Amino acid sequence: MEKRVLVFNNKTGIAQKMEPLFAGEKLATMVVADAEQLRRVLEEETFHLMLVDVELNDKGWDKGIERIADLRKRSSVPLIVVSAQSAETAKIMALEAGADDYVTADCNPLELLARVKSQLRRYTQLANMQSNIDRIYRVDELVIDDVRRTVTVEGRGVRLTPIEYKILRLLVQQRGKVLSNSQIYESIWNMQAIGADNTIAVHIRHIREKIEANPREPRYLKAVWGNGYKVG
Repeated sequence: MEKRVLVFNNKTGIAQKMEPLFAGEKLATMVVADAEQLRRVLEEETFHLMLVDVELNDKGWDKGIERIADLRKRSSVPLIVVSAQSAETAKIMALEAGADDYVTADCNPLELLARVKSQLRRYTQLANMQSNIDRIYRVDELVIDDVRRTVTVEGRGVRLTPIEYKILRLLVQQRGKVLSNSQIYESIWNMQAIGADNTIAVHIRHIREKIEANPREPRYLKAVWGNGYKVG
């Protein structure tokens, strides 16, 4: 998928220097000149990195630093500051305000490209890690890792059939909610539940035998008589 770089301000002409290099890396560039347009595009469009041309001269540091801090509040994507100001204090203030990197406007374009690619790799890796974390479900000592499709109870691996796994995952995802036999059946098999009670009861019994220390007094997979089953 093509990644998109937002260039804001561009007073130093950094966009013109970088666009040919970005195109070679399949990076689309969008240049935004004013604060109102910036606010609008950040609300309406998706970007993977911001290249922010900030004026940090002797009289404008406060405004420039405030701009960086405001952008960081609006977006979590990598933010690289480009500035004509080479003072170490400016770099420190920009980084403390939320910038991920800082380069001077006269830097080698190939160096800036390398920094952009590094930030994009890091951001993609973090996003993938978060996606994987979001697919790990925990109920006390019961853990379902939906990335690896594994189930553990108190650190002990549990081998479930594909159908058993889907039923348990469904109930864990709906933790605390009672699902009827028909709801479980239709969610797993994607068809109308006819004679579902016995089918679901058999699978529930097998799951309990594998995950519960005492299947007769289940800790995780509980029946709500007359209504269905729940986890938690």
